[in-house]
Amino acid sequence: MADHKGAVTGGAETGGHLRLGVNIDHVATVRNARGSAYPDPLRAAKLAEEAGADGITAHLREDRRHIRDADIEALMDGLSVPLNFEMAATGEMQEIALRYRPRAVCIVPEKREERTTEGGLEVAGDAQRLAAYIAPLREAGCRVSLFVAADPAQIKASAEVGAEVIELHTGAYCDHHYEGDHAARDTELARLREMATYAHSLALEVHAGHGLTYEIVGPIAALPEVRELNIGHFLIGEAIFRGLGGAIAEMRRAMDAARP
Repeated sequence: MADHKGAVTGGAETGGHLRLGVNIDHVATVRNARGSAYPDPLRAAKLAEEAGADGITAHLREDRRHIRDADIEALMDGLSVPLNFEMAATGEMQEIALRYRPRAVCIVPEKREERTTEGGLEVAGDAQRLAAYIAPLREAGCRVSLFVAADPAQIKASAEVGAEVIELHTGAYCDHHYEGDHAARDTELARLREMATYAHSLALEVHAGHGLTYEIVGPIAALPEVRELNIGHFLIGEAIFRGLGGAIAEMRRAMDAARP
């Protein structure tokens, strides 16, 4: 890997309580499949709160394939825990974020043809634009996170453009595990561990997410620099069998068991 040495300078703490953000996008996916008013994402978010979620994540995509504008308004009005508003770095989404001023904004890459977010944000190659884009969000009181791959150039650029948080993309780690390529999985885990330490050295708070399940959350939850995991698709799927509260409670148990 590239040289990216640096002393840990503080910023975010390490260890301690690991927060769980529950992504409720796919409650809206089920609702929209029939064009009905149910199931209601806000109701799911409130159940998640009761089950121990520390925050709720919702991604308002440009094509509104799941979460819609009215859902964001309802979540802002109805939640007791913070909303993490996922969005692409577009003018329309910035305007919506500035209107509602959620506690957290996570900027993600977005392509119309993808089924889910396929990779990390290109920060290093778009630094000037992103710095200008982030500034008014921070001025409005939003805590800005960038969803990035475990790559030192992207993490360094994230600190330079004014992000306070990065969320490490754990998709490759999860995919390698379920493909049975355990050597590649372990290599990716080592990269995530190294990049979490590097991000912390730049005073960035470190979050992680994408594809995490009960089976593979432990090694990510054990990383001392990681302060929050954001998990959605798996939990909504598991809710079919356990109920949403039971699914979240089991994830909370698995995360806590992995934390020193």
